[in-house]
Amino acid sequence: MMMNGMLLQNEMLWIIKLFLSFIIVLGAYKCFGKTGLFIWIPISMFIASVEVMVLVKLFGLHASLGNIPYASAFLVTDILSEKYGEKEAKKAIWIGFFTNIVIAFMINFALMFTPEADGLEMHSNLKSIFGLFPRFMIVGLVSYAISQHVDIYLYKILKEKFPKHLWIRNNGSTMVSQLVDNILFTTLAFTGIFSFEVMFEIFLSTYILKWIVAAMDTPFLYLATKMDSKKSLC
Repeated sequence: MMMNGMLLQNEMLWIIKLFLSFIIVLGAYKCFGKTGLFIWIPISMFIASVEVMVLVKLFGLHASLGNIPYASAFLVTDILSEKYGEKEAKKAIWIGFFTNIVIAFMINFALMFTPEADGLEMHSNLKSIFGLFPRFMIVGLVSYAISQHVDIYLYKILKEKFPKHLWIRNNGSTMVSQLVDNILFTTLAFTGIFSFEVMFEIFLSTYILKWIVAAMDTPFLYLATKMDSKKSLC
């Protein structure tokens, strides 16, 4: 009974986290306009790179916690593609790429310092957290850059074919690009860390969850298209 309650809590927290991420994206857009969307890309990538190391049980499957912030980046590029075009969406990708390379380098450079005795435990804790961080960051950046370009390319094609059906281009482009991302990231990040069975379960559960995220972000994309970014609040 206690275990079932803990799993239910995980699922409730996951749903809350999902909606919070979408609300933050819209809040950033409303407050800062297009710049707010550019800001969210590196934020979501950094959070995802850390949270991907946390495995939880969701709906009875092993899942990485980083799938929500990572998937929210695809909502952002879809908003940019829809309202500002392919060029601005690609700019957001490279902003995120550059930012996270700098973060990975600076954090790992800082861990090369020898700490004082009083700071040894904190240094050890940081090293345990960020010890695998470069690998996840590099793999994440590679799979992110490739899958995001696939997403933008497909979004453009689907927009031309289905100009009146926003939900088709949003879900179609995201679901295909997330499949590409999932194959690349799971293979490159977890080989040698987990068994094939666990890796496949992570792949399957993460992709199922990303399908759910893609479907649930559609109303937020519709809301974003109705916003006037020129009348930002901040």
